[in-house]
Amino acid sequence: MDLYDHILGGLLGQALGDAWAMPAYFRPDQTWQVYGWITTFLPGPADHPVHHGFPAGRITDDTEQAFALAESIIAEGRVTVRGAAEAIVRWYDRIGGDTAPFVGPSTRRGVQALKKGQDPHTTGLWGDTNGSAMRVSVVGLIHPGDLEGAIQDACLSAIPTHNTDVGFSGAAAVAGAVAVALGGATLDEIIAAGCQAADQGRERGRPWLGPSVSRRIQMAVDIGRGPGDERQRLQEIYDVVGCSLSIPESVGAAFGVLAMAQGDPRQAAIYAAALSGDADTVGAMACAIAGAWKGAGAIPPDIADTLRRANPEYDFDKTARALYELSKGRSRHHA
Repeated sequence: MDLYDHILGGLLGQALGDAWAMPAYFRPDQTWQVYGWITTFLPGPADHPVHHGFPAGRITDDTEQAFALAESIIAEGRVTVRGAAEAIVRWYDRIGGDTAPFVGPSTRRGVQALKKGQDPHTTGLWGDTNGSAMRVSVVGLIHPGDLEGAIQDACLSAIPTHNTDVGFSGAAAVAGAVAVALGGATLDEIIAAGCQAADQGRERGRPWLGPSVSRRIQMAVDIGRGPGDERQRLQEIYDVVGCSLSIPESVGAAFGVLAMAQGDPRQAAIYAAALSGDADTVGAMACAIAGAWKGAGAIPPDIADTLRRANPEYDFDKTARALYELSKGRSRHHA
């Protein structure tokens, strides 16, 4: 197993799912009426409430924050609460967060408190939406085969904006699945690791209200692998599991999409876009796991080229190389 190729696959997968699903509308019937299946990168439609004006192949806040977090991890050589806080504030300032429509409510609240000088251990005590999970794949990328390490660092990365049990649970699920995907596991083992990590994450952070992330993952996977055609199963995930900013919904849906696609990054992106709702976040999480599992070689070259051209300020290869160097000291299962 070429660990670098799989770390690069995780980064490219995150961006692929994010950018591919970016133009999707909030409901599956809306997306289907306008596009049918989305089978290539498309620009954000003019009437989209959040992504209007985005060019085809452009990433959103999900992957922008993942890169900001990666830069902090690389600079410090590890995940720290202070580093995560500074990374998110830098990102927020760079994109003009006060007026940007796509900044999530928990992240906005946390960043505004951080900018007032509050302790990063207290600024995320109300964070219950999916920002902690959508950016966390890069934490999993430095822990190949190490579920416990990924859980620990995922929770650290969540503290400044999502210091709640549900915030930790969602972040741990995604980071843990990515870490285990890098260790050469089967898809069922990756999904099981996500559930285990979600349950362990839920034991930490400020107690908050919300359903079990692991149960929503299991529910979405069962639907994704169940009867009915692809559109019917995606509609069922949307209706029963949900696909809003809620962590149990969007993280659960991401694993459902991952299972439906049998771990293929491009197919997972197609399903995430058709699912609609917070589709770019679901796509980012699902395809980050898929890319880490399958490797960069599973992402068609024209797709990778489009991502690089549409996001020239983000160096996928350099970032992957730096994360690879960090991961080698932690790896239990690398080539």
